[in-house]
Amino acid sequence: MRKKSWTLLLVAMIALSTVLAACGGGGDSKDGKKEITVWAMGEEGKKLKEMASKFEEENKDITVKVQAIPWGNAHDKLLTAVASGNGPDVLQLGTTWVPEFADAGALLDLKPYLKDYPEFKPENFFEGSVTSMKYDDKIVGVPWYIDTRVLYYRTDLLKEAGYDKAPATWDELKDAAEKLNARGDDMYGLDIDRNDQITPFIFAWQNGYEFEGKDKMNFDSPEFKGAIEYYASYFKEGLSPTAEGIDIVQAFKSGSKPMFFSGPWMINIINDQAPDLKDKWAVAVMPKKETNTSSMGGSNLSIFHNSEHVDESLKFISYMNEVDTQMEWLEMSNTLPSRTEAWEEPKLKEDPLLSVFGKQLENTKASPQIKEFEKIAQEFLSSIERITVGGADIDKELEQFNKKANDIVE
Repeated sequence: MRKKSWTLLLVAMIALSTVLAACGGGGDSKDGKKEITVWAMGEEGKKLKEMASKFEEENKDITVKVQAIPWGNAHDKLLTAVASGNGPDVLQLGTTWVPEFADAGALLDLKPYLKDYPEFKPENFFEGSVTSMKYDDKIVGVPWYIDTRVLYYRTDLLKEAGYDKAPATWDELKDAAEKLNARGDDMYGLDIDRNDQITPFIFAWQNGYEFEGKDKMNFDSPEFKGAIEYYASYFKEGLSPTAEGIDIVQAFKSGSKPMFFSGPWMINIINDQAPDLKDKWAVAVMPKKETNTSSMGGSNLSIFHNSEHVDESLKFISYMNEVDTQMEWLEMSNTLPSRTEAWEEPKLKEDPLLSVFGKQLENTKASPQIKEFEKIAQEFLSSIERITVGGADIDKELEQFNKKANDIVE
């Protein structure tokens, strides 16, 4: 029995060492180079390996080990790394995840390194993404790529409805949607994705709503309520479908959903899947109420708090942050550069579609930077469903939601 116990203990120790090795940051490779580990998510993780090879060519003393992690597994894997203290050297974080992991102390404060890396300073980025860089009084990440939402619309169908250009205001958007909806059965005006947690906040920001922190979330304020009433009216009046139905690209192609909100990734998708629409569609900045604010999303690059290769990690992030690298990354991944300087490049400035995103990026907000936001957002989506599908009273629903949100942060 004792021999068996020792055998089991040895197996457990080997298994544990394997797990820790897999979770830990980079070490020194056999050829004496410094090795950093980078965790990147989804398709970006797969493509980043090629970019890392180019970094290695310019930095012969550094080896980069990129681990591509599916987005579905990423959050749990990061939580495990925080709990064990064994994370990568560099990690990609979606902007809505930053507060949670910064609050857990998992992200290195980059403020002490700004003198040597001035390109990391907030003034190099759009105002909307600067919010996601900071937590408390620290700078915990550098914007890698960014995205925002704009209006996609069928130019030919809008013209038939009397619009030679995109609707520029809330009133025009509603009017255009009503005219497009009047074309017949199963024809809608504006497709709104009810599973997208940020769209109601975009409307709220446009209506003058301000998130002032945990003590003053104001989800029952007149500005927030007015935005949700406007949002819900599209479903109540049949201008937007409550059921998911046909794929958005095919619906856009057929004309049944001639307007929708989305990010830059949809450009290539439409071009690839609906080539017949060439010259029949465009994008425009968001329609305006008080403002035409949109969301600021994307991903940041951060350094794990106990990385043993901080200098090498900083060099890697700096390389990924260079304008030339960001433009190359745009070609590889179709994601937008975070550096404002990059938007002076002809590829972005002169492109009829991408230039619209550049204009919209000048007026964006990041999601509320509190660690509980994801839980609050999920609770809010439940409220939205009860309002848009169940016909719940907006006043009562928002009153209950505001109370639940305050309970979550207490």
